[in-house]
Amino acid sequence: MKKIALIPGDGIGPEIIEAAVRVLDAVGRFEYVTCYAGGSAIDRFDDPLPETELEKMKACDAVLMGALGGPKWDNLPGGKRPEAGLLRLRKGLNVFANLRPVKIYPALKEASPLKNSVIGDGIDIMIVRELIGGIYFGRRQEGDEVAYDTLEYSADEVRRINEVACRLAGMRRGVVTSVDKANVLASSRLWRKATVAFYENHPEITLNHLYVDNAAMQLVVNPRQFDVIVTGNMFGDILSDEASVITGSIGMLPSASVGYPGEIALYEPIHGSAPDIAGKGIANPIATILSAALMLRFSFDMNDEADRIEAAVEAVLNKGLRTADLGGGEASLKTAEMTEAILSELK
Repeated sequence: MKKIALIPGDGIGPEIIEAAVRVLDAVGRFEYVTCYAGGSAIDRFDDPLPETELEKMKACDAVLMGALGGPKWDNLPGGKRPEAGLLRLRKGLNVFANLRPVKIYPALKEASPLKNSVIGDGIDIMIVRELIGGIYFGRRQEGDEVAYDTLEYSADEVRRINEVACRLAGMRRGVVTSVDKANVLASSRLWRKATVAFYENHPEITLNHLYVDNAAMQLVVNPRQFDVIVTGNMFGDILSDEASVITGSIGMLPSASVGYPGEIALYEPIHGSAPDIAGKGIANPIATILSAALMLRFSFDMNDEADRIEAAVEAVLNKGLRTADLGGGEASLKTAEMTEAILSELK
């Protein structure tokens, strides 16, 4: 039986994790281990990621996380904040590639801020973000007058993230767009050089390059040109959040953070902990449920079960069922009601 580490986390995290577990139990049998990270770990252990909790996660087959952080912990020193625990979690699990699928469901086209002429028949992008290098993990200094953060990449780090992007592109339309700032940054010039060298051995993949500012514009002007986008940590963080908005709601999008094949992976919705609605039972559980489907697909080779969950979500949306963030208005479903609707489709 597969063992899943659950990190309910903060804010709406426990509510959406509960929903995902109910859906997982409808398609298989799993063992669950509850772990703490982020604000809940600070409250319990005075540490955003105790080593004991990380070791519990490493003993499992995959990790499913809700959301971390909130204003309650905003005034703590940098190394004590929930975000520090998240960075340590990614590094500790060695999940160097963050996969963020960006898909517009036909039933939600009207919820997108983009015109139908831009969306066309639909948008289906996979953003591959390098996750444990770059400026978020570089040398830094804090100060009142001078501060700095160092953006650094090695050719090996660039090659391994492109291995993931290349593998995914081979299962999709075969086009990779590498995003950098090679006209300004030395680290980006190395990124581009190493990327070009990598794809010389993969002629079956079409490689394109964009500067990050142009890529940000192209995502809203002509998003259908993209298949797989590969980029560094900070650029990927910004671009994937921008891309999430074009789907109509950030509450719809899952993510997977993976390392080398066969190693443990981390799955989570891309949205935050939404402390303003925590405990009200109105959070959209779909992104977390779809993250669980990614876990079945990528970590457990349970493709049929993943297909069933994704089809159930689409069927519910096609029936016009909506949570508040999807514009449901007075007819908005609560978290438990949306979960029940998905479970009904699974049955």
